[in-house]
Amino acid sequence: MATIITIDPVSRLEGHLKVEVCIEGGQVTDARATGTMFRGFENILANRDPWDAPHITQRICGVCPIPHAQAAVLALDQAAAKSIPNNGRILRNLVLGANFVQSHLLHFYHLAALDYLAGPGMAPWQPHWNVDLRIDPATTAVLVGHYVEALGMTRKAHEMGAIFGGRMPLAPAYIPGGFTSAPTAAQITQFKVYCNELLAFIRNIYLPDVEALASIYEDYFEIGRGHGNLIAFGAFELNANGTKKLFRPGRAAAGSTAIEPVNPTAITEQVTHSWYADSTNNLNPANGVTLPMQPKANGYSWLKAPRYTNEPYEAGPLARMWINGDYPHGISVMDRHRARALEALKIADALLTWADQIVVGQSAYSTYTTPTSGTGVGLTEAPRGALGHWLQITNRKIARYQVITPTCWNASPMDDRGKRGPIEQALVGTPVQDPNRPVEVLRVIHSFDPCLSCAVHLMTPKSATVISTYVPGRTAALATA
Repeated sequence: MATIITIDPVSRLEGHLKVEVCIEGGQVTDARATGTMFRGFENILANRDPWDAPHITQRICGVCPIPHAQAAVLALDQAAAKSIPNNGRILRNLVLGANFVQSHLLHFYHLAALDYLAGPGMAPWQPHWNVDLRIDPATTAVLVGHYVEALGMTRKAHEMGAIFGGRMPLAPAYIPGGFTSAPTAAQITQFKVYCNELLAFIRNIYLPDVEALASIYEDYFEIGRGHGNLIAFGAFELNANGTKKLFRPGRAAAGSTAIEPVNPTAITEQVTHSWYADSTNNLNPANGVTLPMQPKANGYSWLKAPRYTNEPYEAGPLARMWINGDYPHGISVMDRHRARALEALKIADALLTWADQIVVGQSAYSTYTTPTSGTGVGLTEAPRGALGHWLQITNRKIARYQVITPTCWNASPMDDRGKRGPIEQALVGTPVQDPNRPVEVLRVIHSFDPCLSCAVHLMTPKSATVISTYVPGRTAALATA
């Protein structure tokens, strides 16, 4: 007999996500992921000055705002056919990289690890589902200590990014034409001090902890595969025209070893099962429209369903590292954790190199004039995967703006052909010991690190829901709902 369970909200992630799963014969046979909040940033941006885009879009998420700034300025630069100085490119990379490192540490220690640890008898470790806990008490105590230490590391990553970004998590230094910072030798030295400390933590603590978890939960290398399609837009420009990047763009279809190019015109957003008007279905984001319609027959999510040539694709650190040739192993819950940790090391190493490339005294900005009309596409990566901004300027105002976030790829609902989104598909086949305490479901979801908005839930048992004040990098993780 089938059992239907609903987790609402899924806690320890960024935003409002509801997941419903059908369990039969001790495993998940069907799943639905629902984004429960409409925000409409695309509509907020309409008719505004294009210079507003990097600042407004950063408010899409308080955990990963910097990639939105990067995508926005890339789109603005392209619309004006603008090249930026090397210092501007490097500084954009440094602040973006700091955000990646901060986010990866935050995810493993404060959002995901609690699915595997009993922890102390206090918040945020309690209430807790005492199911399938395999880590011995001594190792648990060590990991809890690393949880606390990682809080300080995420703060330092923010402080490192703020040296050049001006503020973190919302950095005002990203502007079309370059960057507002005028770096000094002292700032570069300070940045490198932070980076070396973070590198030591990643090498000596984060990576060994991930490997230890993977060795104890080896079966999770066989759980949570999903469709097997991977996509990345590429990130961290290494030259002026963006043709060389630290992470190359590309896609890998399930069952193929070939890395294929990404053509932005092949991307569509389907809304058959989303709370948007059917008249906006199957549009490329360059022509996209955000027209909410709720209630709607067959609709169950505020997320649209991005598809590449009508196929669902997974985005994220695993996709980036796979496509870049840095992680050719597997697609699963544990592969996502391992790829994310290895990526943190790769980025932190690159940050030290880039910091030495800054030329003190040279400008990071080249005068930018908003074009009367133009279009631009800003494709980059956020910590959670492929991020795109599509911009149209008319009469020096934003006429159209569309955003596809990584979680729209990963947590998308079913599409026109009934194909589940990547998280939904990854849940199918997941074994569940106790339907009343489906920790296995949370482990799959958290491996994607979904990010639906910048709000955080705080749950307390047998009482009203409380909303906590959220300070990125400092707020305690949440108890499992």
